[in-house]
Amino acid sequence: MSASAVVRRHLGTATSFLKEPRGNVAITFAIAAFPIILAVGAAVDYSAANRSKAVLDAIADAAVLSVTNQAAMSVSAATAQTNAVTYFNAQAASLKRGTVSTVTAKVTDANNSRSAVVSYTATVPTTFSAIAGIQNLNIGGTSSAASAVPTYIDFYLLLDNTPSMGVGATPADVAKMVANTSDQCAFACHQLDVAPNDYYGLAKSLGVTTRIDVVRSATQQLMDTATVTQTATGQFRTAIYTFGSSATNANLTKIFSLSSSLSAAKTAAANIDLMTVPYQNYASDTDTNFDKIFPAMNNEIATPGDGTTSSTPQKVLFFVSDGVADAANISCTKTTTAGQDPQTGTNYTRCQEPLTVSLCTALKNRGITIAVLYTTYLALPTNGWYMSWVDPFNKGPYGPSPNSEIAQNMQACASTGFYFEVSPTDGISQG
Repeated sequence: MSASAVVRRHLGTATSFLKEPRGNVAITFAIAAFPIILAVGAAVDYSAANRSKAVLDAIADAAVLSVTNQAAMSVSAATAQTNAVTYFNAQAASLKRGTVSTVTAKVTDANNSRSAVVSYTATVPTTFSAIAGIQNLNIGGTSSAASAVPTYIDFYLLLDNTPSMGVGATPADVAKMVANTSDQCAFACHQLDVAPNDYYGLAKSLGVTTRIDVVRSATQQLMDTATVTQTATGQFRTAIYTFGSSATNANLTKIFSLSSSLSAAKTAAANIDLMTVPYQNYASDTDTNFDKIFPAMNNEIATPGDGTTSSTPQKVLFFVSDGVADAANISCTKTTTAGQDPQTGTNYTRCQEPLTVSLCTALKNRGITIAVLYTTYLALPTNGWYMSWVDPFNKGPYGPSPNSEIAQNMQACASTGFYFEVSPTDGISQG
């Protein structure tokens, strides 16, 4: 074959190739292959970065929860803030792919609540995207949580244990005492000169439950409730007081000093009992002197705080009583009677009246919350003394309880929302 023929043959082949339309598929694929591979690689890199972000988001969630949970509430906001960052970094150290750049935390305690926010930024190295000059992908996230800050409270229990708290706790208990006493007396007076054959001993032998029995039991149950309710160690402290173990020394008496040991307070509460009297009509029965007890109680309570820390606890006075004063030689808003001690001959100007509200106001003005549990003063129609001196303001123009003057004054004594009247069908414990 001549040289010219060979040239013509090759030119013809080249011309045929150029005219062939199926040849552009290979060329187009070759041109498009690079961006396709880069796109697939970028998707793989993004997926890896997203997995790292999911891990860090979970760590941030755990970090904010670690400083807002029950155990963490006892530390300050500043300490919690440091702890959140430390927790995050410790957990993020095991991250398989990526490097944490920054971690910030903000913990705020306000209005008896805590809020925490943890934010982070990080970089995740690429593999395929590096071909296009993208060496890292930046990721970041924020997590937040909030919870209530425990309110630290000191509870001061002022328990009326004067002789009137020896009355039956329910109408059935009252009826049992009336039916078993020659003078139809509903009071289980703890009279030492004839004990154990006094009405107190009689109530015990009859199985009669008196108001003081229920107060004792309720106080012990209160300690159990406080124990399971508190969310931080030492959140609640308590102190227990009565009006005195004996009428011969009727003064504010400490049963248990202020302490966070609620179990010890429960044990001490077992010593709560009815005030004794040396003999019938001792000091003309003037054993319930609110005018003396409340100022003394006020002196026992330190200046209250806002309750946000254990060093600034709120102060709550928990007052349990039937609400009737019976005292000698005090300023009286009701009619007074002349009284005389049968053995000493001492004369008394006896005042029987509902609690004087101003006694409570003095404490509330200091920022002390007063919770009042009024043990309803049950009507005692067979008792001449009750009908003459107490019934007029236990009913009278105010109507029956809860609108009696006794109940009205007890409610006025309490801080708003902290008044509870316990009728015979309710339990003091529940109140």
